[in-house]
Amino acid sequence: MTNFDFDTVIPRRGTDCVKWDHFGGESIPMWVADMDFPAAPAIREALQKRLDHGIFGYEQIPARYYDAVTGWFARRHGWHFGPDDIIPTTGVIAAYSACIKAMTVPGDKVILQTPVYNCFFPAVRNNRCVEAPSPLRYHDGRYDIDFEDLERKASDPAAKVLLLCNPHNPVGRVWTREELTRIGEICLRHNVFVISDEIHCELTYQGHDYTPYGSLGERFAKASATCCSPTKPFNIAGIQIANIVATDPEIRRRIDRAINENECCDVNIFGVEALIAAYDRSGPWLDALMEYLKANAEEVYRRLGAELPDIPVLPLEGTYLMWLDCTSLGDGLWDYLKDKAGVVLCDGAIYGEAGRGFLRLNIACPRATLDEGLGRLIRGIKNYKSYTNNQS
Repeated sequence: MTNFDFDTVIPRRGTDCVKWDHFGGESIPMWVADMDFPAAPAIREALQKRLDHGIFGYEQIPARYYDAVTGWFARRHGWHFGPDDIIPTTGVIAAYSACIKAMTVPGDKVILQTPVYNCFFPAVRNNRCVEAPSPLRYHDGRYDIDFEDLERKASDPAAKVLLLCNPHNPVGRVWTREELTRIGEICLRHNVFVISDEIHCELTYQGHDYTPYGSLGERFAKASATCCSPTKPFNIAGIQIANIVATDPEIRRRIDRAINENECCDVNIFGVEALIAAYDRSGPWLDALMEYLKANAEEVYRRLGAELPDIPVLPLEGTYLMWLDCTSLGDGLWDYLKDKAGVVLCDGAIYGEAGRGFLRLNIACPRATLDEGLGRLIRGIKNYKSYTNNQS
């Protein structure tokens, strides 16, 4: 495997970076899903070549863009679809928001499997729909799907869409083919359309294979739309590029109309080049990244297991976001860590009521940054325990 450098710490503070500059001060940011690694060399080379041309006018998306998308998913994931099935757009949030708009009318219900990515909630509300939470089932330190509850929610005539997260953010599950098929059977039975956010699909660990929802079979594919992007796994979120894959022509027409109504149909020229370079030439970099992230996750298990054995760290099957069960510590921990301990994670409450008491930890950083952040986190939680004990 080609050697890539993930250890060098590149300063980002003071660069108008959301991750490092949003909260100010000298905190270690381990919150928003943004990696502290440079993009793959092939991506940077492609962007530099486009930059050197010097003219950045309107772009028509070339055939090689569609070839890159279809080729990547066929080679990497065994999912075969055609160029005509793809609708490019600016980002995955814009993608699933447009899909919701296309497949609902105001007042319809959208099923969410909570705790779930916080931007799902405004996407539902902004389309004047109603959230219908179907909480995941948490037991024995692991999450699975409450299929009985999902069936109840799907059987409501007002339920028109399931907004699926595959792999799941924030709990780190990679849904199996069997689980996805069972979801699909329920949704087909009740005429619920599946919109699958699969932005984390490349970020899965050995033994936990990603299954594209659209690959389950024609009847599942035609009653669904998949939102995917290279931005998360290749750390190019600021470039903003994504795709919607919808194999049914009528569904695709409705989504394309919604994309245009939402005015997120024009992608930027750098996004086009970055995607092609990612999918065509950056597979080895991604493989090396996953090995590095795996080692980071093992370090989290080791240190928190030794220092904070009463704080369960859930198994990480996919994403670079670890889910910490801090429910035994009550409210106030997130603020304390931010204000007193100098480390910022994501408060689980933003992912719905089912996430209250949990923290989401971003491990996509050089080992030196991880070590410093974990040190602050461990000291902060220990001090918080002493603080709350003294308050009671």
